[in-house]
Amino acid sequence: MAIRVKTTRRKVFEHDAPLRVVAVLGGRLSEEGQWLNSELDGLLERVIKQTRFKGEFGDSLFIPTEAGQVLVFGLGKRRGHTLDDLRLAGAKVAEAVVERGVREAAVENFFLKRFGKVEATEVLAEGLYLGAYRFNRYKSGVPEPRARFVIAQGFGPAAERAGVVAGGVFLARDLVNEPPNVLNPVELARRAEALARETGLEVNVFGPAKIQELGMGAYWAVAKGSDNEPRFIELVYRPEGEPVRKLALVGKGLTFDTGGYSLKPTPSMTTMKGDMGGAAAVIGAMKAIAALKPPVEVRAYVAAAENMISGHAYRVDDVLKAMNGKTIEVLNTDAEGRLTLADALAYASQAEPDAIVELSTLTGSCVVALGRQIAGLFAADEALGRAVQRAAEAAGEKVWPMPMEPAYKRLLKSEIADIKNVGTREGGAIQAALFLAEFADAPFVHLDIAGPAFAPSEEDHPFGPSGGTGFGVRTLVRWVLDQA
Repeated sequence: MAIRVKTTRRKVFEHDAPLRVVAVLGGRLSEEGQWLNSELDGLLERVIKQTRFKGEFGDSLFIPTEAGQVLVFGLGKRRGHTLDDLRLAGAKVAEAVVERGVREAAVENFFLKRFGKVEATEVLAEGLYLGAYRFNRYKSGVPEPRARFVIAQGFGPAAERAGVVAGGVFLARDLVNEPPNVLNPVELARRAEALARETGLEVNVFGPAKIQELGMGAYWAVAKGSDNEPRFIELVYRPEGEPVRKLALVGKGLTFDTGGYSLKPTPSMTTMKGDMGGAAAVIGAMKAIAALKPPVEVRAYVAAAENMISGHAYRVDDVLKAMNGKTIEVLNTDAEGRLTLADALAYASQAEPDAIVELSTLTGSCVVALGRQIAGLFAADEALGRAVQRAAEAAGEKVWPMPMEPAYKRLLKSEIADIKNVGTREGGAIQAALFLAEFADAPFVHLDIAGPAFAPSEEDHPFGPSGGTGFGVRTLVRWVLDQA
């Protein structure tokens, strides 16, 4: 995908581009828009008046001129805008430009005076990248989008940082959007290895024999029902010199989930290629981290598998033994993600990290509670939870703190094993978080991204098309940089 965001010191009206983008705020052209309007002998104001363009937030008006096209973009009210508004404005501009097939657009740095050159440039550039993304790989005759955006009066290094983070988001989106017959656990491992070669990350990949040798009984039980072998993936970023902290990222990696013998109904299965959204997020984040080079050590772990039905598949009433020695009674084979994560968390804990952040499309309960744009944040360590929440807010990704209610642990009590893999339907997301915490031997935060990781329709996702959203990449990168 050839999407680029550059900067120029010039103003929009001074830049020669096939398309120039200026804003309308509070029903009036911005200062840059007024300059461009003067250059065009009042054409913009005449067309705005004739079309009764109000400039509501996100509305676009294309105006052809002898000097090229102009996109007048609505920003709504004149005051009270946030960085989230700026990011969303960038995404909407990019969407309009890409859909029109324009190859280059000079864009006004909308809130330059309000937020300053560095922050305004970075957030606007991020929005432009996110909104321009498309996944057309399997559409005959439909090319991948190519567009170059030039931010007027921008700050180059800020746009470059945005591009690095967006590259991680694009990778995560691509992984989620791949069909499951293409992206099985073996292929996911291959792509992680390719990323390592590209970026200088270390990579370790384990197959069935090593998984069993390590005692990952919960993970292996889920994985062994499929003809496609599992792969346990570890990516490692080491800084130059002694790391100031050691951090672990864990992502759920179910490349497809049928529910196993607790079979999902067809409508619930249609998005299950996205059940590895957590894995995609941590792999995408590692791509950005490798480029940004923070002075911390970061290890990412993915227990990649398919949850399928066969004569080898695990069953309800099975008792499994996880890597840390805990035994688990299976009461629902569709609660498989927490079983794979149990062993991934136990393995991650062996490296004695200072903190573990785990992301997973784990429960429908969390989607019911928070909808499709907000992730649930479950913190076994309060300070770590606050740090991750701050990072998410700064990155523009929505999370909401949820309780880790100790009383609910009794609902996971098993009569024949140490713990059950499910409790009651009520409070299911909380019980899932409590289950995971049993296998993390370090300060731990669980992000349930079942809602925002995959958008079934574009209405559910303001920063790009339907499908994988790459949710979590920006939060993880910001959190890691904050630890430096």
